[in-house]
Amino acid sequence: MTELKRTIGLTSLLFYGLGNILGAGIYVLIGKVAGEAGMYIPLAFFTASVVAGFSAFTYSELSARYPLSAGEAVYIHEGFHLTALSRMTGLLIAFAGMVSAATISRGFYGYFYTFFQLPELLVVAVIILLLGTLTLWGISQSVAAAAALTVIEVAGLLLIIWAGKDALATLPVQIDSLLPPFQSSALVGIMLGAFLAFFAFIGFEDMVNIAEEVKNPQHNLPAAILLALLIATLMYASVALVAVLSVDQDTLSASKAPLADVLSATSSINPKIISVISMIAIVNGALIQMIMASRIFYGMANKGWLWKRLGIVNKKTQTPVTATVLVIIIILGLAMWFPLETLAKSTSYLVLVVFALANAALVLIKRALPAPEGILNNPMWVPVTGFITCIGLLMFQLFTG
Repeated sequence: MTELKRTIGLTSLLFYGLGNILGAGIYVLIGKVAGEAGMYIPLAFFTASVVAGFSAFTYSELSARYPLSAGEAVYIHEGFHLTALSRMTGLLIAFAGMVSAATISRGFYGYFYTFFQLPELLVVAVIILLLGTLTLWGISQSVAAAAALTVIEVAGLLLIIWAGKDALATLPVQIDSLLPPFQSSALVGIMLGAFLAFFAFIGFEDMVNIAEEVKNPQHNLPAAILLALLIATLMYASVALVAVLSVDQDTLSASKAPLADVLSATSSINPKIISVISMIAIVNGALIQMIMASRIFYGMANKGWLWKRLGIVNKKTQTPVTATVLVIIIILGLAMWFPLETLAKSTSYLVLVVFALANAALVLIKRALPAPEGILNNPMWVPVTGFITCIGLLMFQLFTG
């Protein structure tokens, strides 16, 4: 039987994860977060980063203990020993990835429209099919493309930060306006914004689903997960501050190309530059989500939890072709039927449930088994806090959103 190749080193893996995180959120959703949190966008992103951070440490330990494709499904099985729950978790995270890919594919159109006024569904369908073809071609080619696109994504955010340096210089004077009063309306807005902003931090969990294609996964997976989230958090904080200090919140929340508006407000640079970079970032995020979802189907099929044909690897491309085709079809269907904000919120719901289960699984695993030598070993309070924060944000959105 043909197996997956271990071709991905630490640098490629870091760019893979960072590209997914950056492409999935900040380019698409910062305007939507502004619509919920208003002037308190930076606090919404900070709150989301804290929730994601605890789970990132949990994933780092789990990925070192069990470096296998279909990572979350494996983690839940090792913690709960319930095959039905493991299968459900794998399907949840695969579906979350596909919903996320559909979300950011819809977000692509807002920037594309600044250049060409073509029908939205046509543009979205073409971009999904092109990315699906690349995913079928091969993991090395896909990850290499993702790494190259990630460099451009990072450059785009650095351009926003550089252009907004004068706005950032006013931070000491305006800091009071960015701190919320102790009023329920302000705090509710921040938490609702954090729920949407959480979408911008997901992506590190996708890295574990290509574990069988990573060199030295016990070391490289934890290192790449934590580095990717740290870099993304620092860049998000800077971009959020530039946005809130330079653009009116009503304008930002109504924009289909929010970072283009930020660049236009802070410099004389042609905003179409950031529109091009934004499209590249969005394409990158969708590509990585496609790879992730297909690898989950592949891994679950090899465990006997899904149709066996999904676990077949093509001898020529060394990719799971049937699983990838299924993923492309589902993403197309989602993107055709649902608007961007609905898709983003659905992704956050799904991922928060999976993160809560993964944190609970690590608690059970740590109680039953000592950590192997030479891997990250978190204190027990890390997964416990991760579980509580995920459930807390989920419940808050359910009862107030």
